[in-house]
Amino acid sequence: MIAVIQRVSEASVTIEGQIKGQIGLGFLVLLGIAHTDTEEDVVWLAKKIVGTRIFSDAEGKMNLDLKAVGGNILLISQFTLHASTKKGNRPSFVEAARPEVAIPLYEKMIQKLADELNQPIQTGEFGADMKVALLNDGPVTIVMDSKK
Repeated sequence: MIAVIQRVSEASVTIEGQIKGQIGLGFLVLLGIAHTDTEEDVVWLAKKIVGTRIFSDAEGKMNLDLKAVGGNILLISQFTLHASTKKGNRPSFVEAARPEVAIPLYEKMIQKLADELNQPIQTGEFGADMKVALLNDGPVTIVMDSKK
């Protein structure tokens, strides 16, 4: 399971002209689920995301996590994170989980992040054509892989 975490001042996702989810300060998390991922990946990654200390403290050091700054999460499923570009010019997505595997794990991730953060998580819609807007703060972007 791959997560691209962007520290944002604000972020939103729009589907068919309607805002589906939006946050102020927090993390925009793009989540790629592989066909080999399990609930263990969800549990590990959710704890890691919520506990990641990349917000500045009073001395300007990245020392604070989401809870400390009152931040939130906008979670977006993104199978293209598992693109293989080794051969040719057209990416292969064979590592990405099929919907029957990915959707239950995505829903578990939503719940686990909400449990860890003690607040509802904003989301996109699995499989939808989404327009994601963000104001990356820093910029700070971290990539996490539950397999590495």
